Amino acid sequence: MPHRLPLSAFALVVLAGCSSATINATAEESSSPSSDATSTVDDAAGDTTATTDGLVSNTTVPVTEPTTTTTPTTTTTTLPPPPITLPEREIPPLAAMTPPLEPVGTSSGEATKRAQWRLIELGFWLQDPNGRFDQTTQQAVMAFQKYYGLEADGSLGPITAAVLSEVDERPSGASTAGTLVEVDKTKQLVFIVDEGVTTWVLNTSTGTEVPYDTINKNTGAPESGDSVTRPGVFEVNRQREEGWWAGDLGEIYRPKYFDGGIALHGSNSIPNYPASHGCVRLSTAAMDWIWDADIVPMRTTVWVHGQIPGAEA
Repeated sequence: MPHRLPLSAFALVVLAGCSSATINATAEESSSPSSDATSTVDDAAGDTTATTDGLVSNTTVPVTEPTTTTTPTTTTTTLPPPPITLPEREIPPLAAMTPPLEPVGTSSGEATKRAQWRLIELGFWLQDPNGRFDQTTQQAVMAFQKYYGLEADGSLGPITAAVLSEVDERPSGASTAGTLVEVDKTKQLVFIVDEGVTTWVLNTSTGTEVPYDTINKNTGAPESGDSVTRPGVFEVNRQREEGWWAGDLGEIYRPKYFDGGIALHGSNSIPNYPASHGCVRLSTAAMDWIWDADIVPMRTTVWVHGQIPGAEA
């Protein structure tokens, strides 16, 4: 996953129901699995023998026994590879905002634009800091509120505005190494991690972790299962690039599958609580960004951890 600045409109330093079946249910849709091409190269080596002919004469010469030289055995010790040292990532320091941000609620305007830039500076992704309080701005505010333990209503009220003005360090997932997508079920957030550094944070909604009984929208047959986003380390192994797709449990947008029928995908509903059948929901705009900027290519590691609030350990 290359490190990039993925906002297309400007330069910057700086997922109603889920449509997938869980491990106890039919996968949300069928898709041609990706194939890996393996190339094998065979090397052949030939032996060359050199022969030297001697001269024969009538002269008798002493016979000297050949001398046998024994080559000492050489023991090769394989040392472990040196540790990989990643280059230091220069991250500009943050300072409190002066004057503080205005509590604009969900209204649009210049004050909202200022808040949008602050969210982007911190790494909470939104589509365009144009002053319009759109869905991605609401999702960024909600992600910020979740991360800092505030009421996640998606509105820039007085408390949220004050905290957003005063924070002096960027958010970080649990990952401190590697390039991956980290899904934190406890916080209900997705962290995009590049070489151990959290670069972006997005609001998400994972599985409710309660049983469901519904009708398979593709076959019309009854279907049941548990809406679980299973913890573990996975990788993106198949995907659907073009728009909306009819999954078994509903429509999904541009999915990237990492655990059977469980995918990271776009949705029109990403609330502040677990609401899916097991998938990891993001906004459709966020999925477009992920695809267009190649943020989560095939074989990207996906680490799911934590538990939903109130669930038993």
